[in-house]
Amino acid sequence: MAFPDDVLTDEEEVVLHLHPHAKAAVRPVLVLVAALAAVILVWVMLPPTTGGLIGVCVVAAIALFMSVTRGVWPLLVWRTTHYVFTDERILLQDGVVARERRDLPLNRINDHLTRQGLLDRVLGCGTLTVDSIGEQSAVLASVPHVQQVQTTLYELIETDRELRPEDEDDEPEPPLVRPRGAGRRSPWRSPRPSGPPPRR
Repeated sequence: MAFPDDVLTDEEEVVLHLHPHAKAAVRPVLVLVAALAAVILVWVMLPPTTGGLIGVCVVAAIALFMSVTRGVWPLLVWRTTHYVFTDERILLQDGVVARERRDLPLNRINDHLTRQGLLDRVLGCGTLTVDSIGEQSAVLASVPHVQQVQTTLYELIETDRELRPEDEDDEPEPPLVRPRGAGRRSPWRSPRPSGPPPRR
């Protein structure tokens, strides 16, 4: 479940390594507890007959299916989702079986904003949207301590700009403007004769 360090460069340093807020694990845990409680309740209530055993097996199968799809799998998705902020970029990685990773260099980020609902403000989390050059954006859902994370991201961007001032100086030079009429021949002026001047 740990983030692989081999994706980082030799001089790259990790500033923040986050997972989505723990609120994402509340519902899967409740599903697991409810499934286990349902199996125990049916086992105690039903008589030890053939019909009772069939009922316990049916409830156990349903509980197992719900536990895997609504309990274990969301927990795995939560633990395998990584928000990594380094001094060079933002790395977003998720996926349990098929893994997907996205990199956002700091020097290409031009805007970032946070959104918080009422529950998010109580829990201290929120959604961080990062816009980069080329009309590309990344949405980081349920970021813990989202206000502090946005402040840290702003500081990382400013530090990166101070360390790389040549990126701002590489602006195209304006084209040379030729004065009006330069190199043009007036349509009212006759061409100068090329031969010797006429004798009078």
